[in-house]
Amino acid sequence: MKKEIDSSVQIMGILNVTPDSFYDGGKYLSVDKAVQKGVELVSEGAHIIDIGGESTRPGAKTVSVNEEIDRVALIVQKLVKEVDIPISVDTRKSEVALASLECGAKIINDVSGLSYDSNIAKVVAKFDASLVLMHSLGEPEIMQDNICYSNLIEDILLFLKKSISKAVSSGVNSKKIIVDPGIGFGKSVENNYTIINNIDKIKELGYQVLIGLSHKSLIGKLNMKNSNRLPATIALNAIAINNGANIIRVHDVKEHNLILKSMEMLNRVKK
Repeated sequence: MKKEIDSSVQIMGILNVTPDSFYDGGKYLSVDKAVQKGVELVSEGAHIIDIGGESTRPGAKTVSVNEEIDRVALIVQKLVKEVDIPISVDTRKSEVALASLECGAKIINDVSGLSYDSNIAKVVAKFDASLVLMHSLGEPEIMQDNICYSNLIEDILLFLKKSISKAVSSGVNSKKIIVDPGIGFGKSVENNYTIINNIDKIKELGYQVLIGLSHKSLIGKLNMKNSNRLPATIALNAIAINNGANIIRVHDVKEHNLILKSMEMLNRVKK
């Protein structure tokens, strides 16, 4: 029996306001350009906008709390007045989370799964916000240096269970927790594809699953001569949705909105 596609699958549109993000670093550094891009993402079909003020690509350097707040806070404050969808902020720092939530953000996306700054959970609980807990293997600067798992999926599940426990014990509403297995964060190419094939096991935790693979090296390393990663990004996200992903984090919202509509149509007309 074929799986049914969940009609509530959501698209999280990426809005990086950093000079060094791997895909769109430097494009939206001004507040006006960033807000304009956010409005554009909504018009293209985004259900959530995820703003990032610190690149967490492999090898990325940590930025100061004040610099990160300067990059994201005013954009959040202005964007919430322009759009009617939730704003997420991609940060590992509780001070940045606090400033973002005070400005109107509704989701904190912590790529460290509370391992960098566990106080994020208390801040999120205070605002009754949503929290994305992602699995990663160490700091961005070194996470690709020594990739080693005893059992990839079991190790990811154990990490996420511990992160969830920290969050709930700090008062985070369990219904507002989202988990992310962390494609590209301390993973080999093979690891990343294994995760996509095992999203059903991640879902057994009982939480919504976010998948972020857009234009990442799991695609680029297959053919370094081909700089166009969009077709494979779309294909893999379609497979991720079919395997149970609830949220896909993407750069190309318009194109992914179309695949959602196509997959939902397939579901409606199947016999």
